Amino acid sequence: MDKDRIEGAGKQVKGAIKDAAGKITGDRTLQAEGKADKMVGKVQSEVGKAKDAVRDAVRKI
Repeated sequence: MDKDRIEGAGKQVKGAIKDAAGKITGDRTLQAEGKADKMVGKVQSEVGKAKDAVRDAVRKI
C-alpha cells in the first residue's frame, strides 16, 4: 500500500474531526478547514491508489 493512501486517510479523519468541531461550536472557519482537509485527503488517497495500480501493472509485465 502506498504511503499516500495512508496519509490521505489520516487527513480525511483530521478533516472530519475539524468539520464536526466546527459544527458543534458554530465556527464556520473551522468547519470549512475540515471540509478542505477531507477533500485533500481524498485526493491524496486516490493518488496513492493510482500509484498502487501502476506498480501492480508493471509487476505483471
